[in-house]
Amino acid sequence: MLLWNWVMPGLVEGVATIDYWRALGLLVLSRILFGGFRGRGHRHDHGQWQRWQKMTPEEREQFLQQCAQRGRPAQPNI
Repeated sequence: MLLWNWVMPGLVEGVATIDYWRALGLLVLSRILFGGFRGRGHRHDHGQWQRWQKMTPEEREQFLQQCAQRGRPAQPNI
């Protein structure tokens, strides 16, 4: 709440340049409100990669065909 009260009044008062520290505060505030600090699902992507590696070539081909039937891209996001 202190970060909000420090950053936002300077932005709302009018069109003015903001200094480095307020920009950094705005970045931290936006990460808290919108993005969090955990990244973008790297663990989930890692699990998909492991499953892909464990598949036999026949299973991979079947998986790609199923994706194509569902209208998804023909290649996995690896």
